[in-house]
Amino acid sequence: MAHDERGVTPQREDFSAWYNELVFKAELVDRGPVRGTMVIRPYGYRMWELLQADMDRRIKETGHVNAYFPLLIPESYLQREAEHIEGFAPELAVVTHAGGKELEEPLVVRPTSETVVGEMMAKWISSHRDLPMLLNQWANVVRWEMRPRMFLRTTEFLWQEGHTAHADEADAMRETLLALGLYAQVARDVAAMPAVAGEKTPSERFAGAARTYTVECMMRDGKALQAGTSHFMGTNFARAFDIQYAAESGGQQLCHTTSWGMSARMIGGVIMTHGDDKGLVLPPLLAPYQVVIVPIGRGEQADQVLPPARELAGRLVQAGIRTHVDDRPQLSPGFKFNHWEMRGVPIRLELGPRDLAAGTALMATRLGGRKTPVSLDSAPARLNFELTAFQDLLLRRATEFRDQRTLTVDTWEQFASAVATGWASAFHCGEPACEDDIKAATSATPRCIPDDGEPEEGTCVRCGRPSAYGKRLIFGRSY
Repeated sequence: MAHDERGVTPQREDFSAWYNELVFKAELVDRGPVRGTMVIRPYGYRMWELLQADMDRRIKETGHVNAYFPLLIPESYLQREAEHIEGFAPELAVVTHAGGKELEEPLVVRPTSETVVGEMMAKWISSHRDLPMLLNQWANVVRWEMRPRMFLRTTEFLWQEGHTAHADEADAMRETLLALGLYAQVARDVAAMPAVAGEKTPSERFAGAARTYTVECMMRDGKALQAGTSHFMGTNFARAFDIQYAAESGGQQLCHTTSWGMSARMIGGVIMTHGDDKGLVLPPLLAPYQVVIVPIGRGEQADQVLPPARELAGRLVQAGIRTHVDDRPQLSPGFKFNHWEMRGVPIRLELGPRDLAAGTALMATRLGGRKTPVSLDSAPARLNFELTAFQDLLLRRATEFRDQRTLTVDTWEQFASAVATGWASAFHCGEPACEDDIKAATSATPRCIPDDGEPEEGTCVRCGRPSAYGKRLIFGRSY
């Protein structure tokens, strides 16, 4: 089926093609010169800045402080925690030459910073009075990617990584779940992505972690996106890096550590949770422009309309609304409508001579429906209300979509059918071999043991053995 050359492949025809075309046509990214890397263009980077600012505020409000650790890590650091190096080995980029000669010890370009942070924590922590140590860094990391997809899996990506050290297990577990809660809130309240929070099964854990927790979001093709993870490390890294403290009761104790991260893959999540065949649909809180004003009219009419359009934009900006006037004279209003629809702007205002005479502008939301007149006098208050309503609508729509596509299943046939189009809520025996079997047969993996799942006993949907977790797991295919 042919589609408009300015448009994108419809989702139902090929969701993957839709996504790959959209990130370029909406000018979010371009390809970097090295395979698997991406250039984040200003419009895409503004979305990341908005997400980052909100996340950074929440991190600081919970008592964490930002620091920065080196990009280059001695290879020996990673080798100290055996599971960690084994888990990351295939993805590592290693520097062997610098300054015109071979290095005595190879340097790893950071895939994550537990090791270098651990080394520093061992140096900085000596007493129980130094705890808890609550650090965060905003950084880029490199994990060599064989199947790159913009925002979702690229060789280099942007993220925050929290690293904390605690006197005991209980305090470290509280921290692990605090970070998980932050991610669930940001996904829901900022990105309008309803997240299911829960624990990963042992075979899905982060390399070197004692327990891993995740927030999982459903995309419009029914697949799961892991939107953020939080790890309880126990004393694994403290033992490897000698992170000890003098306890109040006397004697040396190992710290309990955590690490947690959310990355720019969230931008990919926003695209795939809300987008449609016309392009992006952006939650107002992450939209670079929340309102775009399109002046209607050419020549003298344009001269008449432009000053009031700019004056209106100024008042909206003063009211805290990110506003842009599209005053490009060479382009038709229709072209501009399509342009901003593709870029997901939540609200468009059309202002022509007739509207001006009536003291109104014509409002269209990104999801269509009837255009409605908005009084120019009360526009700031009205548009703030409309933007809040649009944000709420996107969350409600995404929640309904996820709930409709999540089926509670008890038989293998039901399971296979559910994960073909969405998620299955099912019992599982907990055996890694059974997980592998399920994945081989359906491409589905256990996404999480949901925190809010009801206690329930049953038999494994695949092998019939008793369930291991006392509740149903969420299974789905994933990105």
